[in-house]
Amino acid sequence: MPSRTRQFRGQRTHGRGIKAGRGKGKRGGRGNAGLHKHKFKSMLIYAPDWFGRHGFKRPERAMEFPVAVNVGELPTLRATLQEKGAIKEEKETIVADLSKGGIDRLLGGGAVEGKWRVYVAHASARAKEKVEVLAEPPSF
Repeated sequence: MPSRTRQFRGQRTHGRGIKAGRGKGKRGGRGNAGLHKHKFKSMLIYAPDWFGRHGFKRPERAMEFPVAVNVGELPTLRATLQEKGAIKEEKETIVADLSKGGIDRLLGGGAVEGKWRVYVAHASARAKEKVEVLAEPPSF
């Protein structure tokens, strides 16, 4: 009786289909194994930026983190601004220097109670509609 191997001579796959016998077949490793070796060509085609560093990370000391406040939060900040000497009242109007209070930006969210005149480094257009923004810091 002829051997099994002898039986399959002349057949390309020896009855196993395209896969190589048992198990996981001819995948060449798990996951990204072989991207620098036998899967190099496919890496060049489908993922050319796979290896190496990309972009950059700015150092913390070079970055700015501006403090922003909504217009609706001004009444709650009133006590804090008084402690820092950055607020005064003129008749019905409240005049405040937000930059003295450590605030860099004024945004337009919320509703304003009373009249406010405010000095701040940056103010959104919406904030300027709701509150009068001064060009120069007030003298207290």
